Amino acid sequence: MQSDLWEDYLKEIPGVCEFSTPYVATKIKKIKAAANTPYDRAKLAFKVARDEIQHSFDTQSKVITISAEEALTKKEGICFAKSHLLAALLRGMGIPAGFCYQRVLRKGTVDSGYALHGLNALYLSDTGWFRVDPRGNKPGIDSRFSPEIEKLAYPIRHELGEVDYPDVFPSPLSSVLTAMQTSKDCHDLFSNRPQELVQ
Repeated sequence: MQSDLWEDYLKEIPGVCEFSTPYVATKIKKIKAAANTPYDRAKLAFKVARDEIQHSFDTQSKVITISAEEALTKKEGICFAKSHLLAALLRGMGIPAGFCYQRVLRKGTVDSGYALHGLNALYLSDTGWFRVDPRGNKPGIDSRFSPEIEKLAYPIRHELGEVDYPDVFPSPLSSVLTAMQTSKDCHDLFSNRPQELVQ
């Protein structure tokens, strides 16, 4: 954990992870109406971020969404935006959530280079902290809400230089936000993503 303060994993982050914005607040109300326990609410929030938001690289969209509100209104975003949305939904329901990262191959080969991949960790009293990946499934990727055994999007291949960073950050990395804010479109962002964890 990067912080010992619970409130750091429950707070809003202006312009990135807000749960008082109109669309996010409405979605939280719907989740709370459909599920009663923290576990069921967290699982439903995960499915919203994973399944209702298209991954912009998968659809070859040029649109960059950064904030939870943007991802929800436009229904698209890359892994980082999806993780911002999931954290906002969870925090808005009083469920502590943070941000995690992996270093993965950009296009599946060492020659293609590396890029950070964003996912989440959340805390439930019955399970403790565990990670989930709202990236979105497609052939070859099967990410699930699984507190007992991690079911993430990308199995890390250490022999190929990939890295699974164990930290749970209370806020997204500044290097990630800078890349998202300064890229001209999502195609540009594909190449501009940070290659490793730099705080």
